Amino acid sequence: MSSELIVQLSDRLRFQRQRFKETLPSIPGTPYLFLSPFFLLFFAFLAFPIFYTVYLSFFTYQGVAEQPLFWMQIGDSIVTIPRIASLEFVGLRNYERLLSDGVFHQALFNTAYVFAIEVPLYVGLAIGLAVMLNAGFTRFKGVFRSIMLLPVSANTVAYSVVFVVIVAEGGLLDLFFQLLGLTPIDWLSNGFWSRNLMAFMATWRWTGYNMIIILAGLQTISESLYEAAEIDGASRFEKFRYVTIPQLKPVLVFVLVMSTIGGFKKFSEPTILIGAGAPIKETRTVVYYIYEIAFQNLQLGYGSALTVVLVCIVIGLSLIPLKVN
Repeated sequence: MSSELIVQLSDRLRFQRQRFKETLPSIPGTPYLFLSPFFLLFFAFLAFPIFYTVYLSFFTYQGVAEQPLFWMQIGDSIVTIPRIASLEFVGLRNYERLLSDGVFHQALFNTAYVFAIEVPLYVGLAIGLAVMLNAGFTRFKGVFRSIMLLPVSANTVAYSVVFVVIVAEGGLLDLFFQLLGLTPIDWLSNGFWSRNLMAFMATWRWTGYNMIIILAGLQTISESLYEAAEIDGASRFEKFRYVTIPQLKPVLVFVLVMSTIGGFKKFSEPTILIGAGAPIKETRTVVYYIYEIAFQNLQLGYGSALTVVLVCIVIGLSLIPLKVN
């Protein structure tokens, strides 16, 4: 088919589409009608839970509501809108309670402790591995990328259980320590080591994920910048310090923000470790405490207040790298 014939067919199709469009009736608000499914889902599954959680934090949950929120009789039938829950307004009392809640303070300390260890660890490792894989002399890059990404695809509960089996008394790690002539570490019974174990688990899982993001950022840096640095006599470290890091800043900010969000919503790891016998005091995170309060003790108002405070902490910490950038 010649190019001239293709152009004619294309013009004819465009003309037919234009004519069809002109024959359609013009209904005001049609674009909003097409967009409405998105907004309905957004308000039902995202906006409403957020606003209702904030609303609930000023109440005490009294149980399932018996009286409907609204009812109207139409002919012989009655239309009712059920009330979600029976609530008692308590104002800021839930927020005052968490100020003196020692369990919450300990859970916040545990979360911050694990976060402070794991984030520098797996971000630093990710940068080092990404730089190595981006170097020209590295071979089998595809194989290494696949191996490093495997932990990300692992189910959180499954990998936590595997870690528990490895570090349990008489497990693989104990055998390894004995082979080296070292004293085995009591990972699950000792609170200090149980807390650190959560940081190591997160490092194993998220190093490869961050490495791939940083590697993508490295591959966008222009070679001309390195060539200019070489002409100026820069060493390898100086090129990394003055070319690589500044060019990677937006990528590193993204990695730090995502790590902050992920680090403060740790739930599966403490659940598995506590279930395996680890001391709850040293391994309870804030999200695990919210689960205990809201879903085991059914204190939904106080659980909502804890959730609001946790979200505020995460937003505040996420703004730090954004401001620095």
